[in-house]
Amino acid sequence: MTSDYKAIDYKTIEYQVDNKILTLLLNRPEVMNAYTIKMCNELVHAFNRASDDDEVSVIVVTGAGKAFCAGMDLSAEGNVFGLDESRTPTIAEMQAYEEMDGVRDSAGKVTLAIYDCKKPVIGAINGAAVGVGATMACAMDIRLASEKARFGFVFGKIGIVAEGCSTWFLPRIVGMQQSMKWMLSGEIFNAAEGLSGGLVYEVCAPDMLLARAYEMAQQIADNTAPVAVALMRQMLYRNSAAAHPAEAHKVESLAVFYTSQEDGKEGVASFLEKRPANFSGKVSTGMPPFYPWW
Repeated sequence: MTSDYKAIDYKTIEYQVDNKILTLLLNRPEVMNAYTIKMCNELVHAFNRASDDDEVSVIVVTGAGKAFCAGMDLSAEGNVFGLDESRTPTIAEMQAYEEMDGVRDSAGKVTLAIYDCKKPVIGAINGAAVGVGATMACAMDIRLASEKARFGFVFGKIGIVAEGCSTWFLPRIVGMQQSMKWMLSGEIFNAAEGLSGGLVYEVCAPDMLLARAYEMAQQIADNTAPVAVALMRQMLYRNSAAAHPAEAHKVESLAVFYTSQEDGKEGVASFLEKRPANFSGKVSTGMPPFYPWW
């Protein structure tokens, strides 16, 4: 079974599946993959489509040309962020944020789609990742960077604030002090600083970046149970933000209870028989009955 999200004719991205790995290519190289509302909508569709597609085990995101994403396309007419300036929204209205188009920041729509996705997401940051390019990457599970990559949370320099749920993601990745330095200064920093600060998992030579991302993705796709991976991905994000470890214990107990009855039995058998596992669980139909628990 595949996702209910049907294929569409993407204009700003490419969607290519090969050997269980989906490559999402940000594809506006003539403007350094500058982000638009159309790109937002296509990325949200793509992550939702991939989430329940059993032909996809891992997602790799990268940029066409020399950049990953150089930030919002500031050449758009009117409010360049696609916001409705006739409104005066309140925090109370934002409790129903899904109904607040014209107010919601578009980057947050993308990062929440990544967050809710059932598939691991590897960012292969091939060049400039600035503004929304940087905040989008924060929602990805593992970030590899080319030696040519540059990052920048430059919002204060253009008079706005960080978006894309990055004030939730970034401190969890790199800690509060490092987040403060990068966000408050708006400085551009290189891949080496991204690595030392904890934003980047590994820095690669430019011509080896995608190969390394695919190697990591294939290792996950070939050796792990999709249902277990989908569960653990959500458990790590959500349980790490819970108020007490007992909340994690509750969810982990249910997750082990259900996975042990299907793919878990195959995993144990393959270990005892010294053979590769043949997991049959599918995220489209085989998520346990307590999912989603939030």
